Parts: sequence; C-alpha cells; structure tokens
Amino acid sequence: MPTFALIAAGADRPGIVAAVTGALAALDVNLADTTMVGLHGTFAMVLVVEAPPSVDAPALEAALAPVAEAWDLAVAVRPAVVADAPSSPGGRHTLTVYGGDHPGIVHGVASRIAAHGGNIVALETHVIGPPDRPVYAMALDLELPAGADAESLARDLTEAGRSLGVSCTLRAADADIL
Repeated sequence: MPTFALIAAGADRPGIVAAVTGALAALDVNLADTTMVGLHGTFAMVLVVEAPPSVDAPALEAALAPVAEAWDLAVAVRPAVVADAPSSPGGRHTLTVYGGDHPGIVHGVASRIAAHGGNIVALETHVIGPPDRPVYAMALDLELPAGADAESLARDLTEAGRSLGVSCTLRAADADIL
C-alpha cells in the first residue's frame, strides 16, 4: 500500500481538518499517524497516510489542490519513509525544560541529546506566565540508542541547563500513550 507524508499549513480557522480529511477520504486514503497544531494563528498538520495502489503523490496533490486554494494552505505530498515498528533499544524518555525565555534553548538542549545519539521524536514549546516574566516551557519525547547511558545524558542536560538558565528533567517515559 503506498504511504505518503502530507504537510499542510495556513491561517488557523474552523474547518481545515474537515476539508483536508474530506479530500483524503474521497480517495479512500487512510490516516495512519497525524499531528496537528494551532500556534499563534497558524495551523499546521503533518500526516502519514496510506493510499490505495491506484493513488500516487500527484493524485493526492491534485485532490488537495482545491482545498489548498479554498483555504489558502501550503500543501506538500511526498512518499513516506516507512520503517518497521518504532523501537527504542536504549529506552524512551521524556525531558521537560523550564526557564527564562531567550534564543538558543532548543538548540542547546537538542545538541546535548544528539551528542548522546538520542533521537527527538516529539517536541513542544510554549512561552507561559505573565508578559513581564515569561517562562519558556519545553517537553520532548526522545529515544536513546542501545547502550546509551541515560544517567550520563541527564547529567549533561543538567549542565546544559545551568549554562542556558533553565532546568532540565529527564525521566523514563511512562506507558505508551498518545
């Protein structure tokens, strides 16, 4: 079954999800994995979809073109990289980061994770708190490779946090949930 990655983004407003998924349903396309979010008035969605054998990327793009035009969306369709079921031989972990908002926090934390061979599989950030004292909040799900030392990564993240003016807390992920 052909599998595609679909990305769409535009101004956030009611009905976008219904419009995009309606075009896909009309082609008998199944939504495998999706993430959709509205941020500061912009809506973005990333979908991995499974299509019938008769549907290719140009057919998906053609079906989504009227939706993209009507909703002023940027849409891209590409063949998806399909891997076996996700595995995390070194374990799945959750990292939370809190501190004063300033540029470079994501890069500083992501660089330390990469240095340990970790793969960030989800990342969400928000600026919270009152306007005169904004706090940067970040949550990451990451997978470590076989043989990775989570305690060493935690120490490295604590050190990075000190230099970035944030606190970093790494813990083993709880049971699989959405």
